[in-house]
Amino acid sequence: MNFARTTAFAAIATFATAFVATAAQAQIVKLDGSSTVYPISEAVAEEFQKSKKNAIKVTVGISGTGGGFKKFCRGETDISDASRPILKKEMDDCKAAGIEYIELPVSYDALTVTINPKNDWIKSLTVAELKAMWEPAAQGKIITWKQVNPAWPDRPLKLFGAGADSGTFDYFTEAINGKAKSSRGDFTASEDDNVLVQGVARDVGALAFFGYSYYEENRDKLKAVPIIEKDGKPAVAPSLETVINGTYQPLARPIFIYVNAKSADKPEVKEFVEFYMKECEKLAKEVKLVPLPAKAYAYNLDHFAKRVKGTKFGGENKVGLTIEQLMKLEARE
Repeated sequence: MNFARTTAFAAIATFATAFVATAAQAQIVKLDGSSTVYPISEAVAEEFQKSKKNAIKVTVGISGTGGGFKKFCRGETDISDASRPILKKEMDDCKAAGIEYIELPVSYDALTVTINPKNDWIKSLTVAELKAMWEPAAQGKIITWKQVNPAWPDRPLKLFGAGADSGTFDYFTEAINGKAKSSRGDFTASEDDNVLVQGVARDVGALAFFGYSYYEENRDKLKAVPIIEKDGKPAVAPSLETVINGTYQPLARPIFIYVNAKSADKPEVKEFVEFYMKECEKLAKEVKLVPLPAKAYAYNLDHFAKRVKGTKFGGENKVGLTIEQLMKLEARE
């Protein structure tokens, strides 16, 4: 074989290798964001990859809702998992970068307050008591259970919670303290809910908050606390039933995926999102989230097909939004 032919074959082989590598790279769907949304997105990703015989790879990261939006608004991911709606600052960041998005609610979560099973003095907690523990003014001052309620023991109060990049932190602080990110800072924070689980499991004086699915996974190590929304109302424990009937307040919340509008035109992303909406009802139950009514997923598929861009939340959280109220909001075009 002469040198020219050899060179030509080598060039073709190099081109073919590069083409295959590019094609393979194009078959990756990238998600990142909320640890609360992670279990459902990961479950969908696993089922989707099986259905495609792994021809399409789906990666699901956990950077927290805020961390996920930072990557999303830089164009680094196709889909952002979020345990709260996109906020005004994030909307502005995406707009500045030319990133448009499609907002799709995927299920409901019961943000759960947990204590150690050996804690025998807490039967329920009021929103006011939680505020006394978590408000900024409590920092360095409210350090025992007795300081929150004189009927409780004089033992150290050890608090564990989601990190500042977490949508769970945003939602909890707004629901309990009245303003997102308004919180005492002297608590153990982590984007990894398993760190919070272990903190409570090891200390009888500990309390933490995180998504319901992580509580369900660790029921043998934790005790969920029924919440009293306001005086005169009964204590309500987190469960699929109390989220569906709207009585678990104010810590029930919708969770979302946000799809980059340009990414939505990629065949692999389009297929994945459509698969997500069709399988979400079944898989949400498996990971202990509350599925939305079937018509919600039909809305999502229609909105996705029409590429309905933007958010229906105006850059703000809506604390205490029931499934019924969400459905009315989603039905508005």
